Amino acid sequence: MRITTMAGALFACALAATSAVAQDWPNRPVTLIAPFAAGGPLDALARILQPTLSEALGQQIVIENVPGAGGTTGSLRVSQAAADSHMFVLGSIGTHAISHSMHKTPLYHPANDFQPVSFVADAPLLLMTKKDLPPNTLAEFIAYTKQNHAKMVFSSGGTGTSSHIACVMLDQIMGVNVTHVPYRGGGPAFADLIAGRIDYICNYVSIGVPAVKAGQVKALAMLARERTPLLPDLPTANEQGLKDFDVSAWNAILLPKAATPAMVAKLSAAVSKALDDPKLRARFDAIGLIPAAPNRRGPEYLRQFIDSEVAKWAGPVKAAGLVME
Repeated sequence: MRITTMAGALFACALAATSAVAQDWPNRPVTLIAPFAAGGPLDALARILQPTLSEALGQQIVIENVPGAGGTTGSLRVSQAAADSHMFVLGSIGTHAISHSMHKTPLYHPANDFQPVSFVADAPLLLMTKKDLPPNTLAEFIAYTKQNHAKMVFSSGGTGTSSHIACVMLDQIMGVNVTHVPYRGGGPAFADLIAGRIDYICNYVSIGVPAVKAGQVKALAMLARERTPLLPDLPTANEQGLKDFDVSAWNAILLPKAATPAMVAKLSAAVSKALDDPKLRARFDAIGLIPAAPNRRGPEYLRQFIDSEVAKWAGPVKAAGLVME
């Protein structure tokens, strides 16, 4: 009986400690894991978000870049962290949708092995071509590519990235098989498009707009459902005849699986407060990011959204032959 009583007391103490952690969290600086190298689009978003989210959360946020394996190395670290790790991940369509279908034995489930916190932003993509490619509209591009696909190439920021899969989906609709040239990041891939060594790319608005406005490349279509204010005269693929074509990269915040509901609620509320800040929204607008609307910021919405994105990208990943052991 004494052993049973002692075990019960220990269990009660453990529960009390967990409750205290949840109530006090965060009680020290929090680490934002950016699962890609510094200088890329996700890292840029993390650094834009950092000061406003720190203020809303009431604790300093320290960014730690943990690249590797298409962003899954850093994401896995967060999924396995303790409840009191004071750590969360800024995930992406690559780390929390596409990667799941690329591996026969995934390292983690994008939703179930985390505590989803909040959707942050959509990052629309553009279809862009080198400046001397003949087509000037999406319809002309489709006709041209069907006739010349055997000698064309497209680039991306790496195999399995959103820029790769977006072009794969476009190629599938056109019924062509264009050679893919993967790079170690979207920047180098886009540089070769500007240099004329690549025929086309599906890349971030934030990367593409300055080059489009400078006449270094041609933008033929927004690949998201809505036009971007940065290029208001550029029609979407949907407007140009590819019905319901809608491809955007996106980013979201997730805590370790061990995190408590109270931690999720605190961080989710802080993210929502940050996204309502006019200065932050202005910085998002400047690079073409679309902040999450209030009805898209909750944990349950994010969990359901991730599940739907995993299902959405499974087909294109398989069609592209990206499934690995």
